[in-house]
Amino acid sequence: MPRSRRVKSRSGCYHVILRGNEKKPIFYDDEDRLRFISTLQAKKKATGFYLYAFCLMSNHIHMMIGENGRDLSDVMKRIAVSYVSYFNHKHERIGHLFQDRFKSENVESDRYFLALARYIHQNPVKAGLVQRPADYMWSSYGCYLDEKHPFFSLVDTDMLLSLLGAGKEEAREEYIRFMNQSVEGDFFDINEPMNREEAVLLWEQLINEKGLVDNGDIFLYEQKLLALKEFKEKTKLPDKVIMEITGVSRYILKKAQKF
Repeated sequence: MPRSRRVKSRSGCYHVILRGNEKKPIFYDDEDRLRFISTLQAKKKATGFYLYAFCLMSNHIHMMIGENGRDLSDVMKRIAVSYVSYFNHKHERIGHLFQDRFKSENVESDRYFLALARYIHQNPVKAGLVQRPADYMWSSYGCYLDEKHPFFSLVDTDMLLSLLGAGKEEAREEYIRFMNQSVEGDFFDINEPMNREEAVLLWEQLINEKGLVDNGDIFLYEQKLLALKEFKEKTKLPDKVIMEITGVSRYILKKAQKF
């Protein structure tokens, strides 16, 4: 079946998602993440597209991109081909890294522009990896607050800040408030189960947050059931995988889901 033609954004701005083929990781370590960042910088310099926000997760990437007279498909092809060449060479693999072509959605209003930036920056919070957007290193969140941030030159911050306040200090204060509010609205996403690497990190975080230990305490037992229920809801993983990660029995997991 032929691919449907993309509907051009009137604003030239898009929410773009790249995801790993078969839900597999596209970053194995920080060296991979830094290489993707440097690839973005090189292709941005070469083509002149705008980058308003980004977030690198283990098996997918969110970006808000402005074409600036370029064709989005051409921009994304340049980025993907360069990174895949590096990744396959480093990890001694062949074949597709990304699943099919990238996904994109048009951004046509200032209100949606702001809400989408918040959604992208809160992706690691939604995944349970951090408590606040500021705690996650691999996103553009900090670029809006610190001109010495290592990724500052990559991100076009003026547009978003101009929508939040007359001066930079006022805009940055409003930025912090707005970005840490609850996400509202519908945004297109991959809507797939969390991958195992992220799920292991989330379970460790839940255990640490709740101070869970197996000492027979009834209160802690109930807390563990609540933690398992939250873990199941956030990860959307099959019961078998959840049992492998958490070490609980099917009986306990079923009890947690009814708790």
